Amino acid sequence: MVDRLLNVAQVAEQLGTKERFVRRLIAERRIAYVKVGTHVRIQQSVLTDYIRQSTVEAIDMHWHGNGMVA
Repeated sequence: MVDRLLNVAQVAEQLGTKERFVRRLIAERRIAYVKVGTHVRIQQSVLTDYIRQSTVEAIDMHWHGNGMVA
């Protein structure tokens, strides 16, 4: 199965950001992309991996004495 290729607007929509942020990710080579002629596309699987790698896991915090501890 071939990954769906997303344009910058579609990636921005999925991330809930502006296109400018996606273009910066591309310019800084922080996300892999495909050049199709003059067009830039990002594979759905690459976007999924980027989101997974950027996810910060929650930790269990609770009160102990005068402060919060993990």
